[in-house]
Amino acid sequence: MSKKTKPAMGEDTAIGNGAPAAERNLGNARNRRMRLRAAWMYFIEEMTQNEIAQHLGVGRVTVVRLLSDARERREIKFSIESGLPECVGLERELEQRFGLSEAVVVPLVATEADATKSIGASTGLYLSNFVRSGMKIGVGWGRTLWESLRYIQESPMSDMSVVSLLGGITRVKHFNPSEFSWRFSNLFQAECYLMPAPAIVDTPQTRQSLIEHCGLGEGFERAKSLDAVLLSVGHLAPSGTAYRDGFVADHLRRSMIGQGAVGEVLFHYFDAQGRLVEHPIHDCVMAAPVSTLQRVPQRIVASGGLHKAEAMLGALRLVKPTVLITDEAAATRIIELDRGTGARSKS
Repeated sequence: MSKKTKPAMGEDTAIGNGAPAAERNLGNARNRRMRLRAAWMYFIEEMTQNEIAQHLGVGRVTVVRLLSDARERREIKFSIESGLPECVGLERELEQRFGLSEAVVVPLVATEADATKSIGASTGLYLSNFVRSGMKIGVGWGRTLWESLRYIQESPMSDMSVVSLLGGITRVKHFNPSEFSWRFSNLFQAECYLMPAPAIVDTPQTRQSLIEHCGLGEGFERAKSLDAVLLSVGHLAPSGTAYRDGFVADHLRRSMIGQGAVGEVLFHYFDAQGRLVEHPIHDCVMAAPVSTLQRVPQRIVASGGLHKAEAMLGALRLVKPTVLITDEAAATRIIELDRGTGARSKS
C-alpha cells in the first residue's frame, strides 16, 4: 500500500468562482465528501483528529475546519436516546415545583462553564420536533436563541407564521431581534412579521403614536392569537447582552437594580418574586406585554448559566412557562432558591 502524502496547498479547498461550472461542482462534491468522511471517522469510528488527518492525507487544522464546516452546514445531526440520571431528576423536580409540562436540563462540564451553546443546541433540537404546520409562533431574542439556529432542522412548514415580539435594535453589534425572527422563520419557510420600531422609544407618547398611527397595533393584536412563544431571560449584570453591547444605558440598568429587579424578558423588568417593578421604561418598550405572553398556550423559556439563576426564578414565576430548557447548574440553583423563598413567593 502506497503511503499517502499531504496534498499541495489549496488542494482540498473549494475551487474558485472563476473556474467553469462543471469544475466548481466537482470541487464542491469533493469537499462535501471530505467533510462527511471526516465526520464519520470522528463521531462514529471515534478516531482522533490526528488519526483522521493522517488517513485523509491532510493537516490537522484542515480536519478541524472540515468538522466545523459539517456542523455549520447541518450535515451532522445528534440524537441522544436517554438522559443523564442527575439531569432527569432535576427535570422532574422543576416540572413538579413550577407546574411545567416539560423541563429539559442539559449537562455541563463544570458549574461555571458557559451554558449558552449547550442550551442553544438542546433548544434547537427541541424546536425541530415541536414546530408544526399552521403554527403561529412569537419569538424573543438573545445569545441562547441565536445559538439555537445552528441546531434547528430546516423543514418547510405550510401556513406557519413567526412574529417578532420585540422591536429591533437600532445599533446592531451581535444580535438583533429582527434578524433572529427572520432567520428562524426562514428555516421553516414561514411568514415573518417584524416590529418595525426601536425596542425602546423615548416617551410613552411616541410608543402610543407608533401603535395607533404607524401600523404597529396590528403586531400587538397578532401576538394575542399565538400558539406558542419562544423566550429567553436577561440578567442585570454588566456582562448581559443588552448592557455589554450598549443597547440599554448603564444608568438604567443600575436604576432597575435599585428598584429590586433581578432580570428581564423582552425588557419587562421583574423582581425575584416574579413581579414587574415600577419603572417608566415599561411605558416605552415596544414589546408584547407580559399579560399577552401569559395567555399564550405554549410558553417556552430557554436560558441558563449559574449567574442567571435568580433571574430565571423570577421569570418562572412571572411568565409561568410550560417548557423550560436550561442547564444542570442553573436548575440546581433555581430549586435551592425556590426552596428558600418558596413559602414567601406563594403567599
